[in-house]
Amino acid sequence: MEAFKQLKPYYWPVKGWSIFSLLTLIVTTGLGLIYPSMLRRLIDDAISPGNYALVPQLTLMLVSVMVVKAIFSFLHVFSGARFGVSMVFNLRAALYQKLQYLSFPYYDGARTGDLMARLTSDVEAIRLFLSYGMAQLFNIVLMLLFGAGMMFSIDWKLTLATMVLMPFLVLAAFRFETKAAPAFRAVRQAFSGLTTTVQENITGVRTVKSFAREPHQIDKFLERNENYRASNLKTSQIWAKYFPFMELISNLSVVILLGYGGYRVIQNDITLGDFVAFFSLIWFIIGPLWQLGFLINNYTNCKASAEKVLELLNQYVHVKDEPQAISIHKSDYKGHVRFENVTFAYGEKEPALHDITIDAPAGSVIGILGGTGSGKTSIVSLLMRAYNVKNGQITLDGHDIRKVKIENLRAGIATVFQETFLFSSTIRNNIAYGRKDVTQDDIERAAKLAKAHDFIMELPLGYDTIVGERGLGLSGGQKQRIAIARALLTDPRILILDDATSAVDMETEHEIQAGFQEVMEGRTTFIIAHRISSLKRADEIIVLEEGRIVQRGTHEQLIQQEGPYLTTYNIQYGDRPQVSELEVAAAMDGEQMEEVRVSMSASSAETELIRRNPE
Repeated sequence: MEAFKQLKPYYWPVKGWSIFSLLTLIVTTGLGLIYPSMLRRLIDDAISPGNYALVPQLTLMLVSVMVVKAIFSFLHVFSGARFGVSMVFNLRAALYQKLQYLSFPYYDGARTGDLMARLTSDVEAIRLFLSYGMAQLFNIVLMLLFGAGMMFSIDWKLTLATMVLMPFLVLAAFRFETKAAPAFRAVRQAFSGLTTTVQENITGVRTVKSFAREPHQIDKFLERNENYRASNLKTSQIWAKYFPFMELISNLSVVILLGYGGYRVIQNDITLGDFVAFFSLIWFIIGPLWQLGFLINNYTNCKASAEKVLELLNQYVHVKDEPQAISIHKSDYKGHVRFENVTFAYGEKEPALHDITIDAPAGSVIGILGGTGSGKTSIVSLLMRAYNVKNGQITLDGHDIRKVKIENLRAGIATVFQETFLFSSTIRNNIAYGRKDVTQDDIERAAKLAKAHDFIMELPLGYDTIVGERGLGLSGGQKQRIAIARALLTDPRILILDDATSAVDMETEHEIQAGFQEVMEGRTTFIIAHRISSLKRADEIIVLEEGRIVQRGTHEQLIQQEGPYLTTYNIQYGDRPQVSELEVAAAMDGEQMEEVRVSMSASSAETELIRRNPE
């Protein structure tokens, strides 16, 4: 019951509907007991003595009782459903809110299919029990008490004889619960794995098809589907084992009633009306006990689902506001960012960053260059507090960012990620996502700066074009330009470009870079890139290797010293005879371009010499 105690904040505010449902259930159950009593009178007072004039009266009374019972039954079902739906509304809202504020460390290991199952099937299982199952368990108690009490009032000997096997029925029902609980938990885990597989396959359908891995995905799905089937079969075996036994006990109780009760009627110890009433009342005992197995099944389902839901609700939030966190409005930002001896690791892994120190004055442009896994994205992730710094500190205008409210901090930062995500909506809504008060002119200005306006206007519906789920229907470069426009529209004080032009061609990149010169004016900008052309105009370029800063300086300074930067520069521009002049122009000034042309010519001559004289 601990799980239901923890769920109290979600159902207690609407407890009035539950109380009303239970009250109407008491009336409904009580009215149901009138039927055996009326049947007893009909036989003993009307039919047996031949007093047939009493039949219409008793029939009318019975019909009236049934009508009233139907009204209260409707009120019971309606109020119970209202309670369940209202409770689930509160619970699902709390779950979704929790998902919004969970930190990146949680999502690093979370599975989308599992989270979807918790918000749908698990929440639904809780609703079914709290709105229906709980009331039925209460109804079982009422029917047992009322039914047994009425049977004892008629004949206590026949009551004891009829109920002699009932303890075995109760024992079997509880034994079923102990076996069913882990089985249903396994079913839910298997279902979660199944939904995760389907979700991943749909999300990555292009990757699947590009590698012709449809057979592999089918085999993977069949494996998960087989696991789900096996879990359900195991549960069915438990049902098949216990329910026939429970049915046998129930039928034996009826046999005892028919045999012993019939004998008592023959001996004139009880009347025929008593016997018929007894036969009706026995189902007030057997019926609820029969339902006990189903309700236990409902309960175990609900319990397993509640545990999974509470696991999410109680999930620790790694990154959150400190009690004394300060508020800084975006307009008050200057944008001076400092990394002071920052060391960071993901969980228990080796540090991704070692003793990082960066000083980015307000309005400066910091370029970050490094290979895969060098820690580039980790730096900007720490700046926006996707994770908390382990050692050292990051300050914004002199304030430790851990002491600034997260909402205020991120309101002044706009990020364009390498992996672009667009919502299933119009292009207009995607660009305007970061701002509430925005005009069409603002949207178009941002799109023009991102060099997206022209291709948008070529689409049939322009800015009203639906881009499709995750932006499908647009090229990678088009999606990236929309993402850049979305970031620019927020008018950030700090702009983070995480390889933001990786999916566009060199010509478009050159145009976007030109547009950035206006955008970055007065803003602190961090540019992560693999292309030297994106970093060339940075005030300082940080070169990373294995989480450590190995070089730093301007483009002109780094190009004059041996190291990873010069190596990257030569790979991109010096050692490729086929490099285009447009690509060179995007990276260099006129004098540098002439130098590279000479280098290209020398490299071409050397290549031709090697071709002719291999030795």
